[in-house]
Amino acid sequence: MVIARERFICHLFGGSDRSNLQKYMIRTRLLRQKTSRNDITMSFFSFLLVLLFTSSLLAQPNTSFPKSKTDKVLTKKLQELVKDFKGEIGIYVRHLKSGKTVEINADTLFPTASMVKIPIMVGIFDKIEKGELKYDSLLMYRDSLLYPGEDIVGELKDSGRISLGKNIMLMITTSDNTGSLWNQLMAGTGTRINEIMEQNGLNVTRVNSRTPGREEMRSIYGWGVTTPREMAELVVKIREGKIISPWASERMYRNLARIYWDGEALSEIPPYIHAASKQGAVNQSRSEVVLVNAPSGDYIFCVITKNQQDESWVRENEGFVLLRNVSRTLWQYFEPKDKWKSFPESMKYH
Repeated sequence: MVIARERFICHLFGGSDRSNLQKYMIRTRLLRQKTSRNDITMSFFSFLLVLLFTSSLLAQPNTSFPKSKTDKVLTKKLQELVKDFKGEIGIYVRHLKSGKTVEINADTLFPTASMVKIPIMVGIFDKIEKGELKYDSLLMYRDSLLYPGEDIVGELKDSGRISLGKNIMLMITTSDNTGSLWNQLMAGTGTRINEIMEQNGLNVTRVNSRTPGREEMRSIYGWGVTTPREMAELVVKIREGKIISPWASERMYRNLARIYWDGEALSEIPPYIHAASKQGAVNQSRSEVVLVNAPSGDYIFCVITKNQQDESWVRENEGFVLLRNVSRTLWQYFEPKDKWKSFPESMKYH
């Protein structure tokens, strides 16, 4: 009976999330040794309901976003570029002036990794606009906030001070995890951040970590979940002054233009071109969202992978290479007259 249920759900949801479903099934089989048959059945059907709900969201395109106008030439270029990738890929591109798009699994769920820090930033600015926090207020750090890793905020001594504005900047600029989790807590936790995402027309972009009721989604997608289209259009909304307030959006957009980690997609855009971005990386996923203020008109793109075979943390990681290749292709396509090319030697500075 268990195997029959597993075959049914794999058939129902197909290949894109099959490996995630298999992880769930393995956990279910292990639980069989400790849990009653009725409990297992309830657990299975609860998970099935989550998947059915997610599937219904993906089947209905978000009507709050601009209508698609497929760029067939560019789509073909990118499809050729990614055809041999060992893993799953999602790509969304929109040239804001022409409205033309590329959509490759653009509405499929992917891990956010550190791109989740954009929704967290939105949550913090919501609190600031309501007067519940002050951008220039001094915060007191406590060792209990530490998230182990190479972070600047985590290097503070217990009772050390840092301004809220700096904590937000470090979350975006250096992707500081300790600072990010602290900001998530001050924003009202993932619960409040997710409410704001929904209020702004984002149907599936959510914080999972440390958020009650999101435990199952966290086990599959990690800290957060999104789609290439939603993450890209969230950045566009910020650029257009439509998130929280025009002045809050302006400050958030400035933060997104101060990125320390510029060795992937940003490295294939000329240094004299303004761009706002955020990156993410976990073992089986690499991601980046970038809004480029190009001479021919702004363009936004978001590239996310999942279930990568290459889990290495070297520059030649297949996911990192993909981010650079997509970014280079887009720049050359939208700005064919610009002859700038990145120097291979410059990579020692990224």
